[in-house]
Amino acid sequence: MLGTHDLPLFIGSGLLLNLTPGPDTLYIVGRSTTQGWRAGTVAALGIGAGIFVHIGAAAAGLSALAASSGAYTLVKTAGAAYLVYVGISLLRSPPPQAQQVPSRDSLRSVFVQGFFTNVLNPKVALFFIAFLPQFVEPEAPSKAVAFLFLGAIFNFNGTLWNLFVASSSARISGGLMRNARFARWFNRCVGGLFVALGLRLALSRN
Repeated sequence: MLGTHDLPLFIGSGLLLNLTPGPDTLYIVGRSTTQGWRAGTVAALGIGAGIFVHIGAAAAGLSALAASSGAYTLVKTAGAAYLVYVGISLLRSPPPQAQQVPSRDSLRSVFVQGFFTNVLNPKVALFFIAFLPQFVEPEAPSKAVAFLFLGAIFNFNGTLWNLFVASSSARISGGLMRNARFARWFNRCVGGLFVALGLRLALSRN
């Protein structure tokens, strides 16, 4: 279909990959837990928007740039710095109130942070290089269309999962976040994990 093959295998593999936790999942859980399901939903949508950037780059052939050590190092450094920035912001933020309704400006900030958390993750770009081409027919009339098609399926399924994570995290944490001490502890843990992920990415060799 549209120059692709083994579509059921692609969907199943993509779902398993979506279930694997990473910075995106951590960001959604953090926002859902501290600010409620609205913020978690917006975070998931921001990450989905970031995925579209990678899909477009892959379809245009730009993801090949990630194969060069110079381009990868540049993106890796920017991504690591951004993860550390988000982590420090969480560490310095005041204790969140339980499930309060976030403002429009706050939701906009959540969306933008989710977007850049995904876009500046070089491992996502490398994923599209390594994974998607395996399901594109060599003789496909338009490999760009095939990339867009597969990317859209992957992003749709991933966004559904992320929305589920946002809703579940907000629901489970509702009672716990009423405790100010726990809320402060949780925020600092999430911030610390983001800093650790950023440092790990910066120090990684590939």
